[in-house]
Amino acid sequence: MVPSDPRWLWAAAIVAGSVLVGYLGIGVAARVAPLSDRIVRLLDRGCALGLILSLAAAATHFAVQLTRRQNQNEAASVAATTLIQNLLRAAIFGLAGLLILASLGVSITPLLTALGIGSLAVALALQPTLSNLFAGIHIALARPIRVGDFVQLESGPKGFVDDIGWRATRIREFPNNMIVVPNARIAEMIVTNYDLPESEQSTVVQVGVAYDSDLARVESIVQEVGREVLRDTPGGVAEFEPVVRYHTFGDSSINFNVVLRVTDFAHRFAVMHEFIKRLKSRFDREGIEIPFPQRVLHGRVPAGGLPPANRAADSARPDSVPSREPA
Repeated sequence: MVPSDPRWLWAAAIVAGSVLVGYLGIGVAARVAPLSDRIVRLLDRGCALGLILSLAAAATHFAVQLTRRQNQNEAASVAATTLIQNLLRAAIFGLAGLLILASLGVSITPLLTALGIGSLAVALALQPTLSNLFAGIHIALARPIRVGDFVQLESGPKGFVDDIGWRATRIREFPNNMIVVPNARIAEMIVTNYDLPESEQSTVVQVGVAYDSDLARVESIVQEVGREVLRDTPGGVAEFEPVVRYHTFGDSSINFNVVLRVTDFAHRFAVMHEFIKRLKSRFDREGIEIPFPQRVLHGRVPAGGLPPANRAADSARPDSVPSREPA
């Protein structure tokens, strides 16, 4: 049963109702049965404690599942990270603990005062840990990156966001390596998110053709190949019209960019791979040259011939043949 399935709400409601009816039945039975007042009070207190814990468990499960379901919505304000889920559990069970203490007759005011004073010392001792914790909360709420997004860190590594924990964010690279970055570092550094504002994005392929090519014909062929690739390759945006832009007179070629469109970053490599293969094959059939860098040297002999020093050096070469003129 997945979180997006509404049946889990009915299942949780049925379980909570069954537990509530069970505790009420125990309370009624304790009063009907011939038991002493002390035992009845103990049973009532036990039922109250069990009911509070059961409701806390049900509320925790409901809140976590609701967060996961909301995370499927792009406009959701809270991400379903382990940090948020653990904070929800801690808050609900903390409130349940206070209710249990109050039901047992324990005054929680001195306890809250002691916690307030002790929290200052804990905050000073755990300053790096708390900075990562609050940075993780900020990331989870502001959502500059989300679980599943493809990101690139300022230092260079890139990969998919695997999880945002209470101390660090885990990023899984393409080779399946895991990068663990403290949340405070993530909040401070520049991070490129390839899935915001949307996953669909452009990819650019650089190509060069010979100077004697018909540029209008080259542009038409490249666009035709691009349309075929985007239509036939998984991850290509079929309705996108490829764009060709000439930009440089290079040393050996006229260079241009080809702009294609893919559904997400992970598919750009397959689309570029297929486009380069098909474009090379099509250029070969059409007789269009993709030149490689080369140098052409032109020598020029002066009108009066080589200088005497150059003629002597040239005649001294092993492959030179001396001229024989009749005396």
